[in-house]
Amino acid sequence: MTARKPSRKASRKTVEVPVEAPVEDVTEAPAETPATRAAAPTPAPAATATKAAPTERARARRADAGPPRPRQAGDGRSARPAPALDGADRGRLLAGDHHAPHDVLGAHPIPGGVLVRALRPFARSVTVLATGLRAELHDDGDGFFSGVLPVPQAPAYRLEVAYDDTTIEVEDPYRFWPAIGELDLHLIGEGRHEELWRALGAEPMEHQGVTGTRFALWAPNARGVRITGDFNFWDGTGFPMRSLGSTGVWELFLPGVGEGALYKYDICRPDGSHTVRADPMARRTEVPPATASIVTASHHEWQDADWMEHRGDRPVHEAPFSVYEVHLASWRPGLTYRQLAQQLPAYVKDLGFTHVELMPVSEHPFGGSWGYQVTGFYAPTSRMGTPDDFRFLVDSLHRAGIGVIMDWVPAHFPRDDWALAEFDGRPLYEHSDPRRAAHPDWGTLEFDYGRTEVRNFLVANATYWCEEFHIDGLRVDAVASMLYLDYSREDGQWSPNEFGGRENLDAVAFLQEMNATVYRRNPGVVTIAEESTAWDGVTRPTDGDGLGFGLKWNMGWMHDSLQYIAKEPVHRKYHHDEMTFSMVYAYSENYVLPISHDEVVHGKQALVAKMPGDWWQQRANHRAYLGFMWAHPGKQLLFMGQEFAQGAEWSEGHGPDWWLLDPSYEASADHRGVRTLVGDLNAVYGAVPALWQRDTVPEGFSWVDGGAAEDNVFAFLRYDADGSPLLAVSHFSPAVRSDYRLGVPETGAEGWVEVLNTDAARYGGGDVRNEEPLKAEAVPAHGRPCSISLTLPPLATVWFRPA
Repeated sequence: MTARKPSRKASRKTVEVPVEAPVEDVTEAPAETPATRAAAPTPAPAATATKAAPTERARARRADAGPPRPRQAGDGRSARPAPALDGADRGRLLAGDHHAPHDVLGAHPIPGGVLVRALRPFARSVTVLATGLRAELHDDGDGFFSGVLPVPQAPAYRLEVAYDDTTIEVEDPYRFWPAIGELDLHLIGEGRHEELWRALGAEPMEHQGVTGTRFALWAPNARGVRITGDFNFWDGTGFPMRSLGSTGVWELFLPGVGEGALYKYDICRPDGSHTVRADPMARRTEVPPATASIVTASHHEWQDADWMEHRGDRPVHEAPFSVYEVHLASWRPGLTYRQLAQQLPAYVKDLGFTHVELMPVSEHPFGGSWGYQVTGFYAPTSRMGTPDDFRFLVDSLHRAGIGVIMDWVPAHFPRDDWALAEFDGRPLYEHSDPRRAAHPDWGTLEFDYGRTEVRNFLVANATYWCEEFHIDGLRVDAVASMLYLDYSREDGQWSPNEFGGRENLDAVAFLQEMNATVYRRNPGVVTIAEESTAWDGVTRPTDGDGLGFGLKWNMGWMHDSLQYIAKEPVHRKYHHDEMTFSMVYAYSENYVLPISHDEVVHGKQALVAKMPGDWWQQRANHRAYLGFMWAHPGKQLLFMGQEFAQGAEWSEGHGPDWWLLDPSYEASADHRGVRTLVGDLNAVYGAVPALWQRDTVPEGFSWVDGGAAEDNVFAFLRYDADGSPLLAVSHFSPAVRSDYRLGVPETGAEGWVEVLNTDAARYGGGDVRNEEPLKAEAVPAHGRPCSISLTLPPLATVWFRPA
């Protein structure tokens, strides 16, 4: 028969449901009847003095029943008494540890009719409504109602539920089939579901002609699971989920529950105790410190088709790649995702960066963790807006020509008792061996990478961000802590792998699978490892026994170069090799040179504050260092605030000191000069392929003089694929050196010209320049038949190209 739609719209958190769903022939159904859950409110019991406020009751009526409808015609008779419910089933349903509630609740054919049983705590009466039928069920106590309908097969029915102060009409969730497919369950069981977010979690949908939300949860150790939320006054007694075989998946379809509904899972542990947990697969959450999950669906219409089509045209290691690292919540404190979309793309584009890297945006309970202790792996933090608001920000960056990299944290998770820790009463996401589970540095728990479902959870999460949010890259945090069983552990605190080694073979397999899956499914995406050891093959393909990352942070270069630059110039000659050592291993991996947030917090000082000397010398050192960094083989990453020489350490509480750029501040020109330099570094960098095209092969680099320790000078050549050179000379001494001779290639018969000088007046320098093209002379130097004589500015980096 044709379903009739209500004429009045449902509330924001609900979706309208038809008056009647198609009739199902229960006599031909398997023993387990169709499943799903009706979103009925459960008002406070009559004996309770404090009942729900009228607004809450109204909201519950809307969520559970939709708009009021004309009552069905019927004979008004009561249903015949039903056989008594088995005591064990009754007790298990009330205790919340029943694994098959659909076997007991809902409609079931029996000799002489159809038995209907409902669990509606605090209801005064429950009546079955169907075409030509109206039958009140018998009150069996404890919220159970049952009766036998005088019909040969189950009709498409609804329930009229009367409470002390209201009567509502609802769908019975226990008349619906599972809303998750057999293939989904098979892939989940194998740990191979690459789109896991489509199978688990809260998914608004139409099911058997009725709109609602399907809830699905992996909790293999649970004795029972119930759904609790704002649609049932956070009492899940009447909403038990069913277990779907040996997969450990629990499922329930809740008619009438839609976007915006708050929910959690009430889990009965193996010992019979209960724990209430947020959804590990939640795609939206409440704003911390609130912890409920929120039903959501995306309505964003992407405008970045051109970007997505062409982002993979050139391999990232052969492309310009200059990254501005951002902590979104503090870049401009108080801005939403959409407000950030009005400011961040323009600022980054003006500076010439090719990408932004966002510190973790996955939901996290403690802002002071900067996002590195994640509880909502599938949800962008709600602090700045909705998931679609975050999509809007990514879209805006893409339309400005800027790629988006996101910090991703699969190494560990916090112990909050509403999140992942011992999720269903036993170690589940964490390793069962406490020595493998507890992270010794951060007080967190490490994932069990050897468990197929956990590995699937993380691999699918990586693809989720790339596919659902168009993320262009994942910078994987704390890779070293994943790779080594003895990471930060003393003897006796760890056990070796099956071969007697300290390598975490499960983590290796996970990282390989993650990288292979992300690259296969998302052309143009790059994965980047924060890996601080000499692990071999981090950026080698997985088919060559590598981990499969596209790039790796060069932590050695970062530590060595910062240690050098912090020394007084008079002492630098004794540390000269700290700046040259990176070229010994520069081509062992595909590197990023990071000056990240980690280097400007916790007493490490801001970049300019690390520099010795007075304020002029500090800024000059800062500028010269950036010039050296941008010319060195490898990609670049700079943390926010360092682009204008902020002197204070970064704090997530107030973000960058933007006031330093205010023209009313007397020293603002000093800071604006450094920012101008960063923009020019990026502009020249992007325009000169020699600086990025051969970053990962030795043919792209040649020392001119790497041993001028007494002069504090580093001179080298960069080459593009056609052999066109760029000469970079960094001078880390405060003296001016005139007539300084350097050997050059025979290329450049017309001379060599400055293309960038960090001592230029526009950057706040002393403006010691080489104004005219420097003619190459037939004077051998540094093993080359030609050389040029130049003037080196104090504490400066100068780039030259053939005229």
